[in-house]
Amino acid sequence: MASNETHHILPLPVFDKPVRMLIVVAPYYKDIADNLVAGARATAAACGAEVELVEVPGALEVPTAIALAERQASFDAYVALGCVIRGETTHYDTVCNDSSRAISLLGLQGACIGNGILTVENKHQAEVRADPAGQNKGGGAAAAALHLVALSRKWAGQTKGIGFRA
Repeated sequence: MASNETHHILPLPVFDKPVRMLIVVAPYYKDIADNLVAGARATAAACGAEVELVEVPGALEVPTAIALAERQASFDAYVALGCVIRGETTHYDTVCNDSSRAISLLGLQGACIGNGILTVENKHQAEVRADPAGQNKGGGAAAAALHLVALSRKWAGQTKGIGFRA
């Protein structure tokens, strides 16, 4: 059982200038979403990050909202939150795979994103994972985004040049 495992958790990064974070949540399961957001907000606050929250209809819209913000706004970090619970059809697989793939692609394009979209078999699994006093997956997603911002700032301005190096 995953809840009995121990994991190494990196200490939160320290920033010399503020971080602007956008949390995008799909509140289809409102109680789960609220706990994910609470965990993400607490982690952001621990780093002094300024947080803005937007809601979208479902998990498939989360990466689209992040892509819009990446192009049209000025955020340093993004946190994708929501919950997909397996149902009786293959829709679960589509939503899980496509939302995750889109978030990964945005990250590969340079967006600092933490993925906290839960993909679970039942509501109880979601409740355990979303609980800020439990597995705190919302806080973990915020921490992931903050670590990526720290790396981005560390490497900002460093260029490899063009062509061959002597």
